[in-house]
Amino acid sequence: MERTWSATSEQPGVGVSEERPKLSLELNPPAQLPWHKRLAARLLGRGLSRLQAQHRDSWFQGHASGQRTGHVDGLREGYEEGRIDGYEAGRQVLVIRDTRPDEHGVPGCDDNLFDDWRLPLSAELKKRFKADVAQRLPAHSQPSAAQWKMIFSDTPSTCVIAGAGAGKSTSLVLRILLLRHYLGYELDAMTVVTFTRESRKDFIQRLVQVFGLWDLSLNAMQARELVRTFHSRILPLVRSLPGFSQVRAFETLGGDLPLGAEANAESNPFDLRINDAQRQQLNLCYRDLLRASPRFAELIGGLRREALQLKALDREHPDVQKRMAVTQLSASRDEELCDTLEDLWFRAGAWPIKGIEPNRETVEINGSRFHFHGYIAELDAWVVLGFDPGENQQYKRPGAKLPVWAEWVIKRTLFQAFCDKPVIWLENYAAAKRLTSSLAGDAVAGPGFDYKVKGELAAAPLLDAFVTAAGFIENLGLDVSAAVGRMSFASGDNDAQFFEALSLYWKALEAHLLGQSPPIMSYNRMFALFGENNPENLRLLPDPLLRPLAHLMIDEFQDVSPQIVSWLRACLREIRSRGPALHVGRAAQHSSLLCVGDDWQSIYGWRGSSPKYFMEFTKEFVSPANTKVMLSDNYRSHQHIIDAAEHIVKSAPAISGKKARACGPAAEEMVPVKVLERDETALAQTLLEHYRRGESVMMLYRKSSDKAAIAEHLQPLINHEAGLPAGQRRFRQLTYHSAKGLQADAVFMLGDCQHLTRSPYKNQVYRQAGLARGADPEAFDTAQKDEVLRLAYVAITRAVKHCYWHVEAPTGDAANLPRASTQVDGKKAFFEDLRG
Repeated sequence: MERTWSATSEQPGVGVSEERPKLSLELNPPAQLPWHKRLAARLLGRGLSRLQAQHRDSWFQGHASGQRTGHVDGLREGYEEGRIDGYEAGRQVLVIRDTRPDEHGVPGCDDNLFDDWRLPLSAELKKRFKADVAQRLPAHSQPSAAQWKMIFSDTPSTCVIAGAGAGKSTSLVLRILLLRHYLGYELDAMTVVTFTRESRKDFIQRLVQVFGLWDLSLNAMQARELVRTFHSRILPLVRSLPGFSQVRAFETLGGDLPLGAEANAESNPFDLRINDAQRQQLNLCYRDLLRASPRFAELIGGLRREALQLKALDREHPDVQKRMAVTQLSASRDEELCDTLEDLWFRAGAWPIKGIEPNRETVEINGSRFHFHGYIAELDAWVVLGFDPGENQQYKRPGAKLPVWAEWVIKRTLFQAFCDKPVIWLENYAAAKRLTSSLAGDAVAGPGFDYKVKGELAAAPLLDAFVTAAGFIENLGLDVSAAVGRMSFASGDNDAQFFEALSLYWKALEAHLLGQSPPIMSYNRMFALFGENNPENLRLLPDPLLRPLAHLMIDEFQDVSPQIVSWLRACLREIRSRGPALHVGRAAQHSSLLCVGDDWQSIYGWRGSSPKYFMEFTKEFVSPANTKVMLSDNYRSHQHIIDAAEHIVKSAPAISGKKARACGPAAEEMVPVKVLERDETALAQTLLEHYRRGESVMMLYRKSSDKAAIAEHLQPLINHEAGLPAGQRRFRQLTYHSAKGLQADAVFMLGDCQHLTRSPYKNQVYRQAGLARGADPEAFDTAQKDEVLRLAYVAITRAVKHCYWHVEAPTGDAANLPRASTQVDGKKAFFEDLRG
């Protein structure tokens, strides 16, 4: 809205007085006449007056009055005209337009995590540092222009996109050297974060070595204090709170570590195995909750019945169709089969089972009569004993053509297709013992059955499944109970019971762990206590605990989880809010964040990590100024290996502008990545040839069964390597995931990278965490389809010279599932596709 006013002012000195001037009666002739005419007029006038021809006074009076009147009128007219002209010329007009908004002014919000400052790097200091690096480091270790940009970044935040083999570790070491030696920053104002034991060990060794070249004292203990994991940084923060000085991390229980050594424990954040000490706490909590909560007991009963019950099989299934033909023959021998199985179970001390009534009840299966072994009244279900895998697979009944396990498999298939009663099929002795403990009311032994959440590859003991699901939810920065409350499942879906039970159990477990002496807490709970939802807890921390987080350098940032991101942002915000008081008397001022990563190497999405926070770095970590560095030189592999890996992953979302260039010694001789049909014998033969040449060799596998399949072909090599000192070994067997960060001259990949399942619950919590792209209802599964491509990229880029990829031909439903090998293009020079 615009409003206008005008204001006028007059220039001074343009006004005229209204008083008329007084005129004398003694008027002379007009002054414009020449003097002789004026003299003649005077003489003539006097003569005429004497002759009385004129009246002198009247003339003068009339002359004077006329002159006076004309003079005054002239002045008035001149004044009026002059006044108008002068007024218009001298008038000033001020126009005021009111363009202000109708609303009142509201200050904006400063969302920056950092002050607006710059690292004090002068041209002279840079020149001196470069000269020192040129003198002290060998030629092959001299930084590239892009690496110098990373080392000399002076902005509060820095994002470094470093592909495989980009030399990021050397650059990080030099960055630390610059801050410590050339700028005088204190070591306790910095933290370098690595993710794995191996990478931390290698980085510490390199850091001590480079500092030694500058004659700087940095012992191993100082280096370990500087180079940390996220877990080792959070533990001291919790222990500083009143009442938690002795708190133990759940993940380190059973490690026999002294209380003060936990902070430096080289734990693997991706290790999901549960040890005996942890399981004891899980079982104790389960026992107490089962007694205290009727609803929890009801849910467990339903889950047990579902988990133990034999799964139905469609009658049109090929196995059913094949075995229907021998139904009558199988039924005629079933009683003998039952006797044989019961004898085996009895000899193993696994039968009879308390809580199971031994009852050879018969049931009609496809028109023939078969037998049960017993009945569980508590579950209202019948029991059939199975053939334990530990028994001799060739064991037969007297006079039988088929081994016992084959007869048992036929019976199981027929029961799956035609039995209309609830049946519990005890697969092995161990499963029976767990069930025995459970039925006997020994809740300290745990629930006693396995459960398979939809989307998981295999069933797991129920409490293990609880831990896995809760860990995934918490890694996404969500509260378990709140997340479960926002889930929904179809009517009759047993996962609804599972997650309701999880919600009850997880809250009880946290209370149970805190009630121990000393108290116990999970790392996820620790991060949540100091995350963005609990800023008041950070305000309780003393300055010395926050100061090491002031200048953070984080490696492998693409694998960070939402939970960690929330903690980092909360810490950086608290550091900024404390201002200069946090840094009094110190060279290190303000705060900074330098993150190094490669979104193409993000392969831990199944644990809740996401490359989003690296790909959208400036949005997630708001800063007054940011530096972006692209490290494109690859010092490990030749160009064919680089191009093949990038071709596999190119369809996955990624940071734009990435294209690696081979720069190392391997760049000179290029051979394509060979893709072959799966053949363990041929793979082992080629692998041994490379080993005999003196090359380092890496064998990568996707599943433990793949490792077992190749082991018999490589056993002599495995035995030979086991007898060598660690420094002389040239052969390693690793999963695709665990090979990350490592390299070998020749890499052999056994198995495809494939997303095999669909996870309804993970899709739901992924959306809750804001990780979905658009309105994608299957956000997690979509992310996993991209991740299998990145996993193949990681595996291929471990190779320096040679890469062989043996993949099996997909069968059944797997043929329609996403897999990385479909991206192979045999027409490209960097691939040699030898599959039929």
